[in-house]
Amino acid sequence: MDNMSITSTPTSNDACLSIVHSLMCHRQGGESETFAKRAIESLVKKLKEKKDELDSLITAITTNGAHPSKCVTIQRTLDGRLQVAGRKGFPHVIYARLWRWPDLHKNELKHVKYCQYAFDLKCDSVCVNPYHYERVVSPGIDLSGLTLQSSDSTTTWTGSRTAAYTPTMPHHQNGHLQHHPPMHPGHYWPVHNELAFQPPISNHPAPEYWCSIAYFEMDVQVGETFKVPSSCPIVTVDGYVDPSGGDRFCLGQLSNVHRTEAIERARLHIGKGVQLECKGEGDVWVRCLSDHAVFVQSYYLDREAGRAPGDAVHKIYPSAYIKVFDLRQCHRQMQQQAATAQAAAAAQAAAVAGNIPGPGSVGGIAPAISLSAAAGIGVDDLRCLCILRMSFVKGWGPDYPRQSIKETPCWIEIHLHRALQLLDEVLHTMPIADPQPLD
Repeated sequence: MDNMSITSTPTSNDACLSIVHSLMCHRQGGESETFAKRAIESLVKKLKEKKDELDSLITAITTNGAHPSKCVTIQRTLDGRLQVAGRKGFPHVIYARLWRWPDLHKNELKHVKYCQYAFDLKCDSVCVNPYHYERVVSPGIDLSGLTLQSSDSTTTWTGSRTAAYTPTMPHHQNGHLQHHPPMHPGHYWPVHNELAFQPPISNHPAPEYWCSIAYFEMDVQVGETFKVPSSCPIVTVDGYVDPSGGDRFCLGQLSNVHRTEAIERARLHIGKGVQLECKGEGDVWVRCLSDHAVFVQSYYLDREAGRAPGDAVHKIYPSAYIKVFDLRQCHRQMQQQAATAQAAAAAQAAAVAGNIPGPGSVGGIAPAISLSAAAGIGVDDLRCLCILRMSFVKGWGPDYPRQSIKETPCWIEIHLHRALQLLDEVLHTMPIADPQPLD
């Protein structure tokens, strides 16, 4: 194999092994490594004499379809199917599963208009460029019934399980619900206009920046924190290297001396990334533009799924558009937690003084209350309500080898400034003493 850096992109002039290695870094993980390697090796060898098509394939795959590419063709077989590692399948489906949609059904592909050798055109050559096909809804699936599904409320959840949502019928995999987007363009979850006539929660003017975004690789922050002006309600966080503007944070240009090959591979898959959209006074929606799912820690989605706060990691699939933060719910939650902590602190002080009010006393707190638990709520716990964390490509929690987001290769932390502003108001009206350990 050529001594190529993981970050360099090969051309058709490079050795087959170098090209295969690079294209393997972009596979979606639905197939075994052995099958994927055999399928890619077979294709690269077939294209070795058609350098322009091989270059088109390399460009399409390594840029996640960001640049236009030509047809990438192989000879059509008698029955139309291709055999790889003892398995037969339609060639355009095999490579679309490999590089774009690991759960693709063979009837869900439709070619784009400019594809000259699409499988359905029945030419002697078949185009297998995954970016010359679009995924469409399978016949017979009724899109009118799109609803958000959550897991059975009787399920006992321990630790940070991965929760998800799906259109129409829940699709179970590995014991948790998956979140698949609606499968035709522009059809997103219904957005209720709940913001229309609500007065603002606070009369304070909106902050200059509606959020700030810090990018991490494992437990190391990389680059400066990116602040998004309130004049830019939609911000894109992507894996490209164009200069970042007020509404675009490009992670591809950031360098990290501690970066490993595994982190570099994951960064290659960020692609078009995500869009964060601020609505109303401070609600936040996420649209996944990447070809890979993103994983979100969101107290709002925890509540919607009937989970305890911080109990779940939510998997958001490509093309999905979903609300991840509700300012009013956050405000209510911080008020309730601050009141609980304040009451517990008062009860703890009384306990230290040997005077615990009984349940019969006016405004008293029953001794049965868990003082240590309630008094353990501090300002940092309340700040967590105002923060979203999101990992690209790799998830974490009990369903994954990574237990913490700090073990994922690339992730962002989003501080929501309007929520933090409201927290400041709550703390001024309801000060919380730092919790002291009970004797």
